Amino acid sequence: AASALLTPAGAAPARPEPRGETSHPGTGSRASPQPPELPPRGHRHQRVRRGQRAGAPPCAEARPSPAHTGALWAGLPAPSPACSGPPVAPTFAEAMLRLRLLTWDVKDTLLRLRQPVGESYAAEARAHGVQVQPEALSRAFREAYGAQSRRFPNYGQGQGLSSQQWWVYVVKQTLRLSGVHEDRVLTPMAEKLYQDYCSARNWEVLPGAVETLSQCCQRGFRMGVVSNFDNRLENILSQCNLRHHFEFILTSEAAGFAKPDGRIFEKALRLGGVPPEQAAHVGDDYTRDYWAARSVGMHSFLLRAVGQDKEPEVPPEHILPTLSHLLALIEKG
Repeated sequence: AASALLTPAGAAPARPEPRGETSHPGTGSRASPQPPELPPRGHRHQRVRRGQRAGAPPCAEARPSPAHTGALWAGLPAPSPACSGPPVAPTFAEAMLRLRLLTWDVKDTLLRLRQPVGESYAAEARAHGVQVQPEALSRAFREAYGAQSRRFPNYGQGQGLSSQQWWVYVVKQTLRLSGVHEDRVLTPMAEKLYQDYCSARNWEVLPGAVETLSQCCQRGFRMGVVSNFDNRLENILSQCNLRHHFEFILTSEAAGFAKPDGRIFEKALRLGGVPPEQAAHVGDDYTRDYWAARSVGMHSFLLRAVGQDKEPEVPPEHILPTLSHLLALIEKG
């Protein structure tokens, strides 16, 4: 559901199949063996290893291939260049043991709104002497937010708008669509609501978030945020007493890209200083969180409460009924 001042920016693409941890062992066939020619008397035999051509240098002396060095960089078992096929992908348990970085979505993963948008807007309208039904404001907000997102994606980045200008227009248009047209109240109401959603008064921490973040830090994981949010997010996390858990806060406004664009995750990997195979993302949206992270080679977990619709292609070991299930899944592997 769209929030008052935070909703994923941009329309999501058609949902592709997510990547899984599948093995791809090399295959091949053998020709029928032929009797070898006997060497002349006194000939000194060269010991040939399995898979090595006679007369070829031993495996240990062969020049490393790109696949060999790439496997070392990714933390995979390095194959012997002259002796092995493609490296086998690690199992889920092996992959979990190698995790070093966890990135997190924010809205509806760590924080949620305390009350619906329409109720907050209606309360502010009453403070200015204007009566508007919350349900009408909620409908108008969805319409205004959707139109603004299509016209100026990602809070107007690269189109000459600040995120504050972007949001003030959305709030004003929401009020206009609800029948409020007095200029004397539109601007002060919009400015006040923009500031209100920067405080902890309108946000609450989801159950299990504080304990899970603390335990992840205690176990030595590097931690970061990757969120479709504007530049108020760091202050909101500070007011909700969550900021200290994270090494970096990467918003779509700061990155210049909004999820599901994989470039925002690539930037997070550079900030975290790890390859994608050693990172996992946690979020509640299949396309913007689960699939988008996996599209750049990261692991990911999808937060899905009991009773919510489930994506049939997501393996059960990737689904979190609550945040408190995360470490158990990682450590169980």
